[in-house]
Amino acid sequence: MEIFREPYDFQTYCAALDGGASLGFVPTMGALHAGHLSLVRASRRQDHITVASIFVNPTQFGPSEDFDRYPRALAADCALLEQEGVEAVFAPAAAAMYAPGGASWIEVEGLSQRLDGASRPGHFRGVATVVFKLFQLAAPTRAYFGQKDAAQVAVIRRMIQDFFLPMELVVCPIVREPDGLAMSSRNALLNPEQRRAARALARALRKLGEAYDRGERAAAPLLEAGQAVIAAEPGLHLDYLAAVDANTLLPVTQAAAGTLFAVAAFADRTRLIDNARIAPDGTFAL
Repeated sequence: MEIFREPYDFQTYCAALDGGASLGFVPTMGALHAGHLSLVRASRRQDHITVASIFVNPTQFGPSEDFDRYPRALAADCALLEQEGVEAVFAPAAAAMYAPGGASWIEVEGLSQRLDGASRPGHFRGVATVVFKLFQLAAPTRAYFGQKDAAQVAVIRRMIQDFFLPMELVVCPIVREPDGLAMSSRNALLNPEQRRAARALARALRKLGEAYDRGERAAAPLLEAGQAVIAAEPGLHLDYLAAVDANTLLPVTQAAAGTLFAVAAFADRTRLIDNARIAPDGTFAL
C-alpha cells in the first residue's frame, strides 16, 4: 500500500490508474473503527481499486470545539487499511491542503445552516471545501460515506449535483456497538460513565420508532417520545432532536418515506450524533 502526503502526488497516482478500472474512494478523519472499514469493504466489493484519505480537517471545527482532542492514530489506521486491501492512502498535513493565501471555499447555501450547521457555524463550509478538494484529487468513480453523518451526506450530495461531478455517492448503513451506540471515532474520548450515558441516543431513536410503529405519524409527538429519553439521562445535554426531509434537511410535520430523525447531544465536551430514517417502503430504520 502506498501512502501519499502531497496532494499532487496523490492526484498523479489516481490519474495514472487503468482508465477502465473503477476507483472507490473512502474519505476519513482517521481513528478508524468498524464503521469506516464497512465503507472500505463496500468499495472493495464494487470497485477495482480502493483508495482512502486520512485528514483531520481543521476548517470544519469551531474555535471551541475538539480539533486538538480529536483522536489520531495514523500508523494503526494505515495498517488496518492495508489489511483491508486498500491500494493507497492520502494523509496530508493541513498546510498541504490549505496553502498560505488560499481564498476559495465551497458553500452549499441553506443546507449548510441546518442541523449541525445551525449549532456549528461554518462547519459544513469546511466539510464541503475539503471534500471538494479530495474529489478533485482522487476523481473517483464512487465515494463512500456513512449514514451516521446524514446531514453531511445531504450537503455532499447537493454539491455533487450542483457541480456536475461525474461520480456516484454511496451511503452505507450505520454500524453499531452491541449496545446500540453508533460507532464513532469520538467514542474513544468517552470515559465509562459518559459511554454509558451515550447509549441514550440510540434508545431515544428506538423509542421514537416504537411510537411510529404503533401508527403515530405526527412529528411533534414522535420527537417528544425521543426527547423524554434524553431528558432522563443526566449525563447528556441535548443539542437537537429533529424530524427533517433527508435531502433538504428542512423540518417536516408528518413522518413519511424520506424522513430523517436526527439527534445530537453532548456527553461532557464530546459531541455525538445519531439518526434513523423512514425507508422508501415506509418502515422505520435505525
